[in-house]
Amino acid sequence: MGHKNTRVSSCNPGHFRRLSRRGFLTVGAIAGAGLTLPDLFRLESAQADLKDYANFEGTAKSLIHIYLPGGMAHQESFDPKPYAPIEYRGEMKQVKTKIEGKLFGETLAKTAQVADKLTIINSMSHGEAAHERGTHNMYTGYRPSPALKFPSIGTIISHQFGPRNNLPPYVCIPNQPNEFAGTGYLSSSFAPFSLGSDPASGGFKVRDLNMSAGIDESRFATRRSALEAVNSHFQSLEKSDKLSAMDTFYQRAYSLISSPQAREAFDLNKEDAKLRDAYGRNTAGARMLMARRLVEAGVRLVNLTYGGWDMHGRIVAGFKSQMPPFDQAFSQLITDLDQRGLLDSTIVMVSSEFGRTPKMNKDAGRDHWPKVFSVVLAGGGVKRGYVHGASDATATEPERDAVGCEDLFSTVYYTMGIISDKEIMAPGDRPIEIVNGGKVIKDVLA
Repeated sequence: MGHKNTRVSSCNPGHFRRLSRRGFLTVGAIAGAGLTLPDLFRLESAQADLKDYANFEGTAKSLIHIYLPGGMAHQESFDPKPYAPIEYRGEMKQVKTKIEGKLFGETLAKTAQVADKLTIINSMSHGEAAHERGTHNMYTGYRPSPALKFPSIGTIISHQFGPRNNLPPYVCIPNQPNEFAGTGYLSSSFAPFSLGSDPASGGFKVRDLNMSAGIDESRFATRRSALEAVNSHFQSLEKSDKLSAMDTFYQRAYSLISSPQAREAFDLNKEDAKLRDAYGRNTAGARMLMARRLVEAGVRLVNLTYGGWDMHGRIVAGFKSQMPPFDQAFSQLITDLDQRGLLDSTIVMVSSEFGRTPKMNKDAGRDHWPKVFSVVLAGGGVKRGYVHGASDATATEPERDAVGCEDLFSTVYYTMGIISDKEIMAPGDRPIEIVNGGKVIKDVLA
């Protein structure tokens, strides 16, 4: 970082045109520079002049981030090595895909049939072999720092774009999965909305989404007015992130509860029974179908987790147990999005905190390995049927076109119209780049 930061000193729209991309600040920083809210509103008329610096909706209008916690083995999934010695390749077989010459692990047979809609990155690499640190990398695009808590990709998207169609911009299925999926140094008003329970469970109901018993529309409106009056009083006495965030939460909650369309987005019972069967009536199927419903309704980022992939032992049994439901649901998600005309405007990312060791261990499993692993992208402006980069013959390290977390995040942000080296303000008026030092991987873009 260390870039000289240009601050806004007037509300002349021409002033903005002279700012560098790194110097263009967020609304929070503009307010700190002396602009009043009316000043900010007057600047809206100059929005066309700001398009080179401010965010715009890119090719991807939404992101579905499917996270496989624990560190999924690339050798048994998207980067098998059938010609390596047995102690490297493992015992699992492979299947051909719709990408010529590309193989997947045998438990990804259905995904292999939609590989012509995917981009496979087989050269992801970072240096963090601990679960927490690897997870931090894959949710924020940053290495962990003792000095600063970085915001997740969902928080950044929420901060940059805000809500759409009365729906939360950032939703976690079923709950926020870890601390690194949170807001970091940004306000808690950009925290994810969590469903509260698994959509695969019987009697699934989104937490706090319906009015309490005995509360009709009239009483609902009265309570809202009363709450706004109380909030106004306390905010005049004290300014804090918690108060501001709570007001934001209340406003979004009222929008959700009062909008039938928003409430309906969370209702899997609105889906055809045959389609629910196609996804699978299990954890993977319900979560991915819910993700599709939410982005279709207007949610900008859906984060869902599935399974536990920390397979230090009996990796073949682990894959044969956990991967088939994922395989069915993921292949159906890609097919469903494509058939609905949503795939080109929805980027899907499958990631994990790292890969697994090149050699099998004594317990027929693999240990932590961050030097090389795989990430899958689809839709939202990336190529179809493309493999980017490669690991070496034993899946030990990248052989070509290594991709760092900062590169992956810069590329995903680019598809959504977010300038990754734009600075936003951390505590202490400290400008921090959304991504530090990453480059857009142009070869993966359609």
